[in-house]
Amino acid sequence: MHLLFAWRYFKAKKSTNAINIIARISIAAIIIGTAALILVLSVFNGFESLVKSLYSTFYSDLKVSPASGKIITITPEQLQKLKGISGVNNYSLVAEEKAFVQNGEYQSVVYLKGVDDNYRYVSGVADHIVRGQYELGTADSPQLILGAGVENALGIQADRDLSSLNIYMPRKGPVEQFDPMENISNNTIGASSTFVIQQDFDNKYGITNIDFVKRVLRLGATEYSALEIKLNDASASDDIKEQVGKIFGDGYKIQNRYQQNQALYSVMNMERWIIYGVLSLILVVAAFNMIGALTMLVLEKQKDISVLHALGGNRNFIQKIFLSEGLLLALIGGGIGMLLALALALLQIKYHLIPLTGGSFLIDYFPVQLRLTDFLLVGATVFIIALIASWLPSRKAVNQDFSLRSE
Repeated sequence: MHLLFAWRYFKAKKSTNAINIIARISIAAIIIGTAALILVLSVFNGFESLVKSLYSTFYSDLKVSPASGKIITITPEQLQKLKGISGVNNYSLVAEEKAFVQNGEYQSVVYLKGVDDNYRYVSGVADHIVRGQYELGTADSPQLILGAGVENALGIQADRDLSSLNIYMPRKGPVEQFDPMENISNNTIGASSTFVIQQDFDNKYGITNIDFVKRVLRLGATEYSALEIKLNDASASDDIKEQVGKIFGDGYKIQNRYQQNQALYSVMNMERWIIYGVLSLILVVAAFNMIGALTMLVLEKQKDISVLHALGGNRNFIQKIFLSEGLLLALIGGGIGMLLALALALLQIKYHLIPLTGGSFLIDYFPVQLRLTDFLLVGATVFIIALIASWLPSRKAVNQDFSLRSE
């Protein structure tokens, strides 16, 4: 019954035109706030998925690295056991160290990543080669696959420059006496190709043959920097991680893709909630308009409240009428806002109406990804704000009822 009264109050023409105007303004504010919140969250989802896909191109599903220090020992027996784990698709052994690369007057500090032949099946780097061919070379004649930023810093074109690069790396192991030249290796290396994934990788990494890196670093036959593992199903990484942990034991750190990029994912999650909080302020502003409209409606319906009370309507019934009135405004505004956001998002997905300016991005339009959880979150937010905003006027209506009773 209280819903019927709320609906009639909503449709009925008010004696004070300001009530109608304020009510419409509150609905419009809820529409704008709801649509803006869903659209911004959807664009953020699009960028988040894009960044995660780029990072998943470079990082493996699982990574085994030393719990302390830089070197781990991986035996053939451990690798054999790893092959026996159901769900493991492939793996690649890695030896990594910082290196100083020089091309005449041009120079750059590079994270040199020595990998074996399986690396192209574990990582997506081979699929992001933009110049040249994926070629690692050999221990005696190594080839370097450069990130586009490193290539630019060295002033070369990897697929055309035939001259060799000078590469300096620190040697490992004990040295008889302190001699800077004895601790630093000096080798030449060729450039075979260039990859473009994301600036964090393009400006930082160079990939080459693992045997060359191990020889320069003086690593033993079973000594490596890490072991990268590709799974048949990345979503099963937690279960397989436990099985891998049993093979390698306590001296090893085993991380899934999220743990390898935990700082990135934490920052992105924090940014998401900050965006949600800021845009929710639009709905709070709409709530103030709703409070004003409902308060004026309570004042206008004083006689109705008195009649309802005389007919046996208790305080809860009267309060529910005005609570329902506020929730009705929120339902109309929130529903229209969601439909508007859905329509605009689908148009952006299909037609790419809003472009990204600047020309330095991997895509030339704002990416959008719709999620049901966003609609549920925004819907719950609108409901809670409307409930709080309706509470004060509804309490005023209840107090009005008691004052009439005392008379």
